[in-house]
Amino acid sequence: MDRRTLLQSIALLPLLLASARGGAQDAAARWRRVEAVARGQSVYFNAWGGDSAINRYIAWAAGELDRRHGVRLVHVKVTDIAEAVTRLLAERAAGRAAGGSIDLLWLNGENFASLKEAGLLWGPWVQALPHAPLIDSSNPTTSIDMTLPTAGYEMPWGGARFTLLYDSARVALPPRTPAELRAWIEAHPGRFTYPQPPAFIGTSFLKQLLLLLVDDAAPFAAPPTPVAATQTGPLWAWLDATRPSLWRGGRAFPASGPAQRRLLADGEVDFALAFNPAEASRAIAAGELPATVRGLHFSGGALANSHFLAIPANARAKEGALVVADFLLSPGAQARKADERHWGDPTVLDVARLPPAEAAYFADLATGPATPSPPARLLPEPHPAWVGWLEAAWSRRYLGA
Repeated sequence: MDRRTLLQSIALLPLLLASARGGAQDAAARWRRVEAVARGQSVYFNAWGGDSAINRYIAWAAGELDRRHGVRLVHVKVTDIAEAVTRLLAERAAGRAAGGSIDLLWLNGENFASLKEAGLLWGPWVQALPHAPLIDSSNPTTSIDMTLPTAGYEMPWGGARFTLLYDSARVALPPRTPAELRAWIEAHPGRFTYPQPPAFIGTSFLKQLLLLLVDDAAPFAAPPTPVAATQTGPLWAWLDATRPSLWRGGRAFPASGPAQRRLLADGEVDFALAFNPAEASRAIAAGELPATVRGLHFSGGALANSHFLAIPANARAKEGALVVADFLLSPGAQARKADERHWGDPTVLDVARLPPAEAAYFADLATGPATPSPPARLLPEPHPAWVGWLEAAWSRRYLGA
């Protein structure tokens, strides 16, 4: 990074903070300066690369950003965003305070907590985006990430609801509670499984079960303590009871959500798990799942969160990252993302506040046959420290690790 670019980057945050506080005319002028500096920059976007539809969406966004803003978006596909966290920690250890290899990353939960605590995120910046006022502030998951306030260091990008997928051709009466699911698994040996933690959807399954099985979920809003850990007993009892009846006798587990979905498509199991309520409809349309697959939420509620975008403190192209983030928050990009033909990811915008022409983007979206109705209630994520705790406890119990 040359001295001029470094000085621009250092001066950018005060500029944005002033933009967030100033009037509309001043904010527009400052944003034009950001766009001018961003033109010609390459933004290295570290994001999960395990879903073809998501990859196509990011490729579409890259084309639009190049055409509209002259910004080159490079999708660095990772299998787990923890890889990016490790890289940022390594760059700090090497003294790389500027000119880092990551300009934007897709994350939430424990990864946000780790980076924020380590001082490796740049910000606050979200409220300075032109489209930030359109974020649905009535949805607490857009500003709270697994119990932690985002404080402008993360931009909400999409919503998530834990969803159970099943093949209605083989499951006549789908289970809607953990007790019903346990009974079904025991009556149909080998036909159910879940991805092995720490695969994201596998760990999410543990959290979903935990919140439905315990009498009081309040202790899980704080980091684990010895007393709180004893309250996870109902989860382990459920997992112990069902394990012998799982696919392959519970001795092996799919590596990821897409891997389990392939088992469902091949008829090896009758269920799959998703954190996107539109996933089954989208997969049916793409010919990746049988037309008889349907989605459902547990009657007690669905584990819910938002996923976010963040900018590392040592990012090389902060201006470009801001332009990318704002474009991805725009109604057009959010509507395409919510379209099940492309991704089917719930929007983080307050559609009721959009001008009629932009609100129409969302009104015209069709819902596929496998997309369930909204859940009875949303279950907030446990504190991020529970993620590692649950994964380690699960590994010790079932893998001897």
